[in-house]
Amino acid sequence: MATEQRPGLRYDRRMRVPDDDEIRALHQRHAPTPEAFDLVHTHCRIIWDVAAQLIARSALDVDADLVRAGCLLHDVGVYRLYDAEGRPDFGQYIRHGVLGHDLLREEGYPDALCRFCSHHTGVGLTRDDVLAQNLPLPVADYLAETPEEELVMYADKFHSKSTPPVFLTADTYAARIARFGPSKTESFKRMRQALGTPDLPPLAATYGYTLT
Repeated sequence: MATEQRPGLRYDRRMRVPDDDEIRALHQRHAPTPEAFDLVHTHCRIIWDVAAQLIARSALDVDADLVRAGCLLHDVGVYRLYDAEGRPDFGQYIRHGVLGHDLLREEGYPDALCRFCSHHTGVGLTRDDVLAQNLPLPVADYLAETPEEELVMYADKFHSKSTPPVFLTADTYAARIARFGPSKTESFKRMRQALGTPDLPPLAATYGYTLT
């Protein structure tokens, strides 16, 4: 099938993008427990809220429907980190992106949607990162390559599924990513300049989570 040739947007414009109900049903089907569903699906909804706000505030030139689906799907691989008894094993959390990519591929989703799972971790992982840190991932680059992928990656930085979940300010995340080196700090700074800084207090109040 022919793909759209606009620079920076490499996906088929005729691709069917799943709606919210379909994505919610997918989450429910794969979540091992109601608690896992609530944790992951709520996080994904929050990331879409952050992205939607950035699209509106900064007039971003992106396909908002594709970003919506990417946000709502990006963390489905977390469900595969739970054992048969529904207990989470987050020791291999770095793998949740590739696990999600595999899950969506098995469900028949196109690569343009699967990539939101495997290409959202941190501010991007390179082959060198995988090798230098001995990460349990196939050796490859896991970088955002479209405006939509970059927006999902960036929006994801403002909320954590920690216990309890929290919203993170841009400065808080910048301090966290700094331990991975100046190149990661610079990547986040560049995204912040290009995509804007979300207004998080209203979202934190809506969801009842702390902003740190």
